[in-house]
Amino acid sequence: MDVQSQAPHIFDEETLIALYDDHSDSIYRYAFRSLGEANLAEDCVADVFTRFLERVATGKPLTGNIRAYLYRVAHNWVVDHYRQEKPQADLEAQPLPAHNANPENRLFEKENQARLRQALLALPEDQRLVIELRVMEKWPYEAVADVLGKSVEASRALQYRALKKLRKSFSPQWM
Repeated sequence: MDVQSQAPHIFDEETLIALYDDHSDSIYRYAFRSLGEANLAEDCVADVFTRFLERVATGKPLTGNIRAYLYRVAHNWVVDHYRQEKPQADLEAQPLPAHNANPENRLFEKENQARLRQALLALPEDQRLVIELRVMEKWPYEAVADVLGKSVEASRALQYRALKKLRKSFSPQWM
């Protein structure tokens, strides 16, 4: 739902519920990848939508698309979280594997996920965000650029540099 510059009176209860349904899962995935903890990701989602509702209630205009606004709020929440506390990266927090998965493969997968998470956390914020939105969430460049407040070309360049750094961080282990 890409609602452009909507006045507060346009957000009736049905619209707000639809907006939450459309965006809460992707905001949760973003927060979970960034924070590595389900409870924190849930807190982030709740706060993102609370801030959105407060903004709507005060009548402050929303410029740009709402999805980009929600991700900016989520990103700021994550950054604030890490500023307030030293990151205690719970690299073990991963979705549960299938019950019939080979334990050796599960361990290998878990180690790879931990290494990827470490590599992502080592990227500068804007590079990590472009990878999460563009590669993991499959957003178009235009939407990523909107969230970052940059041009499409700049977001492409950020993605290129981020992927280059990720490849470099993995290449010694794989060769």
